[in-house]
Amino acid sequence: MQRPWPLTGRDEELRRVAAAIRSGEVGIVVAGPAGVGKTRLAREALAVAGHRAATVVWAHGSTASRPFPLGAFAGLLDVPAGDAAGTIGRALDALARQQPLVLAVDDAHLLDVHSAIVLHRVVLRRLAPVLVTLRTGEPAPDTVTQLWKDDHLPRLDLAPLDAAQTSGLVARVLGGPVESAAARRLWTLTQGSPLFLRHLLAGEVSAGRFTPASGIWRWTSEPAISPELVDLLERQIGGLAPGVQDVVDVVALAEPVSVPTLRALTSPADLEQAEDRGLVRTDGLVARLAHPLYGEVRRAAMGTLRARRLRGQVARTLDAAPDPIPRAVLTLDSDLPPDPALFLAAAGAAIRVYDLPLAERLARAAAVPGDPAARLVHASVLSWLSRGEEAETILGHLGASAPDAATRALAHLHRTGNLLWTMGRPDEARQALAAAEATGAAPVHVTAMSLALTAACGGIRPVLARGRALLHDELPDDLARVLVASAVSAVAAVTGDTGLLDEAASLGGLTADRVPTVIPGFGLADSHVLGHRLAGSPHRADEQARRLQAASADLPGPARLMGLVVAGHAALAGGRVRAALPLLREAWAGLAGSGHEFGFRCRTLLATAAAQAGQPASAAPLLAGIVAGQHPAYRLYEPDDLLALAWGAAAEGATTEALGRAAAAAALARETGALAYEVLAWQTAVQFGDATAALPRLADLAEVGPRAAAACAHARAWADQDGEALLEAARAWARLGDLVAAGDAAAQAADVHRRRARPGSALSAAARAEELARRSGARTPALSVAARPLPLTSREREIAALAARGLSNRDIAERLTVSVRTVEGHLYRAGRRLGVSTRTALADVLGVE
Repeated sequence: MQRPWPLTGRDEELRRVAAAIRSGEVGIVVAGPAGVGKTRLAREALAVAGHRAATVVWAHGSTASRPFPLGAFAGLLDVPAGDAAGTIGRALDALARQQPLVLAVDDAHLLDVHSAIVLHRVVLRRLAPVLVTLRTGEPAPDTVTQLWKDDHLPRLDLAPLDAAQTSGLVARVLGGPVESAAARRLWTLTQGSPLFLRHLLAGEVSAGRFTPASGIWRWTSEPAISPELVDLLERQIGGLAPGVQDVVDVVALAEPVSVPTLRALTSPADLEQAEDRGLVRTDGLVARLAHPLYGEVRRAAMGTLRARRLRGQVARTLDAAPDPIPRAVLTLDSDLPPDPALFLAAAGAAIRVYDLPLAERLARAAAVPGDPAARLVHASVLSWLSRGEEAETILGHLGASAPDAATRALAHLHRTGNLLWTMGRPDEARQALAAAEATGAAPVHVTAMSLALTAACGGIRPVLARGRALLHDELPDDLARVLVASAVSAVAAVTGDTGLLDEAASLGGLTADRVPTVIPGFGLADSHVLGHRLAGSPHRADEQARRLQAASADLPGPARLMGLVVAGHAALAGGRVRAALPLLREAWAGLAGSGHEFGFRCRTLLATAAAQAGQPASAAPLLAGIVAGQHPAYRLYEPDDLLALAWGAAAEGATTEALGRAAAAAALARETGALAYEVLAWQTAVQFGDATAALPRLADLAEVGPRAAAACAHARAWADQDGEALLEAARAWARLGDLVAAGDAAAQAADVHRRRARPGSALSAAARAEELARRSGARTPALSVAARPLPLTSREREIAALAARGLSNRDIAERLTVSVRTVEGHLYRAGRRLGVSTRTALADVLGVE
């Protein structure tokens, strides 16, 4: 990876150091741990300070030069040998002759005595500004420590980069955004050391484990420490006595390790020595490695048999009652006999914290003896990991051969979910559900799964008829509860019944202070966000979405990506397009091509966000995917797909097509009974500039919820061309939390005032629209008109925008269902009014990128 490494996150430190070494200043000491970037900062500061006319003398302390008098200045000063005092004096004279001068001393803690005295006297005599670097935690000559202890020089302690600085540095080096989990993992492993970060990242990029996907750099597998980084770390670790090595290795395999356990497995003296040497750190209760990369080095160097033996020793000391995962993982990788019951309990615990790769590994081990319960858990996790065929094989066998009807019923129910959501085969899912019902067992689970399947496939009325009562029944377990809650919350969301929505969410474990403990809870959370988005109360879902994202942020597998989708949806629901885009893009980078059903949801939301941000090129491939195929388990959300296509057309300037898509979404929503979606669809049409069809229907729907009332008022204001009423609509949207709609209403107010020759009011409304656009990150057609008011009709502007994007006259005619001659006439008039004659000039005037 041949990329320059910029100095990132050190702006204030660079300013301080550069100021301290300017002519007439005394200098500065820069201290910090190894690899933190002291030398790099010093070199950058010298360049910034602009010492082109000055001589810069770079002296270097080292273990090799330390035995020799003035060893740090070897090759820099021509000083004949002699007595100590004379040698030091001649060195000072030689430096004085090089004025103007800047003296830089790197690794001053390794200076020999004579070099340290020369440095000290240069400072005291003010012969030149000095720039000194030294490593913290290392002994230094007294004459060096006196520099800051006696206030001769200020001292700057250089801390490692924090997580945000590390992420920014990596993004600059790679030339593109980095997924949040990978950035956090890099920071965790390197602890903000630029030196370690550079070597680790270079090795991972070169090996193809750190790669770009959908425009975002992702870490696709476990790291392998490069030989160069191993050498650096081994020099820091140093030689290990056998007892100290045992301490370090046990902690490397099982951290955090309780201090009593570590003392019992090794020895108190060895533990104390490991702590004194800075290899492990303790708080008196548990021990951890002093640096995470020490563990990577020791685990790589450790023999397999030794590692298995040590893991087994630690596993025997752990109590599985509070948390079975640590003991189960250590046992699984040790020389202890398998413990299927422990593995199954740990798999369930891993599922509850959304760690699906770990849950799959543990469940697979638990299922080895053939226990049906373990095999059911294993199949469920495989399905959630989008490994549907493997799950179907296990479940099909269980459904046919399990010894009892209850297990056969559960196997067929899990098959139903796997076939529908993971494999996208709704007809086979219905057959599996029928097979479950035919067993006569688990009737409540069968009803719950039937509701979930009906809702997923777009059936609203049957779910409302049966689901309300089930919310108050005594449901047997988390599976039944989350199935009922997901089905009811989905239909409550699209019908605008927020009371029912919150009731269902509570049943599924999604409340103000907790999140669901099962993976289907992510779908429940998405329905909850959708419901409050459609109702006009997006703030009600913000906190739950953030907590769900936080709970899954550092996990491997799809849970983290699903959390990003829910968080991105919540941001989009509040009109925070700029905030939604990076969340959804990162999720899409991981979900695209995976086959995971949440990828279909992510694609629609990301396409909508990109289009609302005025990025039609980014939205286009996503929209093409929507047209090419939809997931059968998201039929209930088809109006969202149509609205995404509407926003995509609007972003390209095809307003007529956009209005047609919005009207189609409204018609579909009305036909299925999804009245809250119908409100959003007609509201979108008003934002695109047509209230004619929307207003009558919005008046009928005004009681559906806060969004319906606000949309009706917005439509009436636009139909009446009432600028002040449009500004009031903008204020109403802002209060509800829809910043995009607020910006469009304000932009439309500016357009009305401008056309009615009210320049002052138009400027005020346009300024309000611009401020809302800045907050939201949106660039919609209405905002474009407000930002670039032009003497064009709406049809002229539409055709001019499509032409500016490179469409031929025939393409435009086909897209708008008009004649080529009509297109030519509109383009001619637009060109005359704007004073342009080419498509390139049109693009410049319209601001088309």
